[in-house]
Amino acid sequence: MQKTVIEDDEPKFVTGNLMKHVSVMSFTASIGLMAIFAVDFVDLLFISMLGNIALAAAVGYAGIILFFTNSINMGLSIAAGTLVAQSLGKKDKPAAREYATAVMLLGFVSSIFVVIAVLMSLDNILGLIGAEGETLIQAKKYIHIILPTMPFMSIGFAAMAVLRAYGDAKRSMYCTLYGGLLNAVLAPIFIFALDFGLEGAAMASVAARFLMIYLAVSPLIKSHDGMAPVAISLITNHIKPIFSLLVPAILANVATPIGSAIIMREMAKFGTDAVAGMAIIGRMSPVVFSVVFALSGAIGPIVGQNFGAGKMDRVRTAFIDGLKFTFIYVLIVSVILFFVRDYIVDIFGVTGEAAELVILFCGFLSLTFFFNGVIFVANACFNNLGYPIYSTYVNWGRNTFGTLPFILVGASYWGASGILLGQALGGAIFAIIALWLSFKIMNAGGIKHKVDAFHIHSRIHNMHIRRR
Repeated sequence: MQKTVIEDDEPKFVTGNLMKHVSVMSFTASIGLMAIFAVDFVDLLFISMLGNIALAAAVGYAGIILFFTNSINMGLSIAAGTLVAQSLGKKDKPAAREYATAVMLLGFVSSIFVVIAVLMSLDNILGLIGAEGETLIQAKKYIHIILPTMPFMSIGFAAMAVLRAYGDAKRSMYCTLYGGLLNAVLAPIFIFALDFGLEGAAMASVAARFLMIYLAVSPLIKSHDGMAPVAISLITNHIKPIFSLLVPAILANVATPIGSAIIMREMAKFGTDAVAGMAIIGRMSPVVFSVVFALSGAIGPIVGQNFGAGKMDRVRTAFIDGLKFTFIYVLIVSVILFFVRDYIVDIFGVTGEAAELVILFCGFLSLTFFFNGVIFVANACFNNLGYPIYSTYVNWGRNTFGTLPFILVGASYWGASGILLGQALGGAIFAIIALWLSFKIMNAGGIKHKVDAFHIHSRIHNMHIRRR
């Protein structure tokens, strides 16, 4: 039996205005992300209202652990989105369906082992990043409620990435938007009305996660027929192309929480107030810069489809448009933050070191978030043009060599504020490196043997179908 391919559906991103594609994909993705991040931000505000600074610090420590596990899921979603987008660019729908299901199945199984390993080592991990006493106890309670949902969220993350690969940014947005709204409704009820406190915030997050999973998987199956029947053979048949993206993508993504842990450990030396201030910044920055955070996932399908279709001129234009878009957005948000910085300090009721850190971030330092955006766009380029290992190099370099020496020097001169300054400087250096690597890849036309390997894999898959 011959393998069927798409003949009548032109991939969405291989034609049309690229800046429009970048803007629409980024804003729609960011709306959903903003909903989730905003709820996390409001949760922290609610928790700070309980009057115990240790609870806010506990959320900061727990956030690093959960960020680590979510980064693994993000790596899975990058692999799913990239392979599906490239398949659609080649008009090979059967391969797209199989890749989507294979990555979800692999993610679910592997996440179970990750959850077990983290829970068994939780005391040591939290202690390693500086948590102690009441803060450590509260962080453990929070993590014990949320972390077991990781295997299910691996399916949700992958499904949302696949929706974006199909160009269905709206439905991908709805997943996180409605999940965030549910969290926003349940959090104050659980925290205050039912008097569950910190555990209540975690329970609300769990409910929101399961709603997100349903809203991602349902349209993928019903509207796009985007999943193949579940079978272990899907993993074995597609293991090579999946792992060629999955391993470097996961390694690249877990680098960020490692860097955050390094920063939090150094910040802990300046007391609970400094950790609480860092927790506020950690929850606020994804809200105000949600569009920047969405860029990698938004521009990835655009690059992937055009690369799959052999349109390198559009790949380059999409990359440059992504950088322009990032610069304009960061500039606007930074100006707004500057004028509302005192208000942000007031609503959280923080003083001393915590207030100083928040004000510093809302000042000129927020402009340096542009360099984070450069790295996000570059990573999308690396992953979709066949150089995912470059994402690993850049992210690990940025979160180790670009973090530790800079924050140590900064802390020695300017205390806790110097940690933020050092982090920003190191990030700028590695953003420049990522930019140089991206243009080098695009000038070379992407990795040629990746296209050939993909073609060979398709032929093997076709032979396998004929034998059945």
